[in-house]
Amino acid sequence: MRSAAEAMPAEKWSYRPAQGLFKSEKPAFGRAEVRTFAEQVKHIACSNFGFSAELDGIKPPEACDKGGPSPAKTRAELLVYLRDSFVALKKSLSSITSKNMYDPIEGPYAGPNTRLGLAAVCVWHAADHYGQMILYLRLNGIVPPTSRPNPPPLSDK
Repeated sequence: MRSAAEAMPAEKWSYRPAQGLFKSEKPAFGRAEVRTFAEQVKHIACSNFGFSAELDGIKPPEACDKGGPSPAKTRAELLVYLRDSFVALKKSLSSITSKNMYDPIEGPYAGPNTRLGLAAVCVWHAADHYGQMILYLRLNGIVPPTSRPNPPPLSDK
């Protein structure tokens, strides 16, 4: 996910593969139009923080389907937000044990669920959006890092 985000040049972060609304319909949640690349990254990061908070039993950020509360906007800010979200999620997922994996979890993003069920949601959610980001890269003539023979290392800057 991070390598895909890092692969997109800054001038392409406003790229949206389709203009306009989804058949002029307003969904019950989320945006009424296809997300830009930057909006994809921000959504993933906010969702990771939301899932992490649900695992930790604290209040998650609101409106991750619409961008969430983070003020991050630039490529550099969003890359840090994304990196930090995976750090938080990894910490929260690491607290799952064989003794607590079936404990109930409540929350607006993946509840009601169990800790193990929420872990599965974290994986499929990231995979779903990763697939979308790969299409954004390819539509811009960029070979995704994971499809390259020698992918570049991640940047922690």
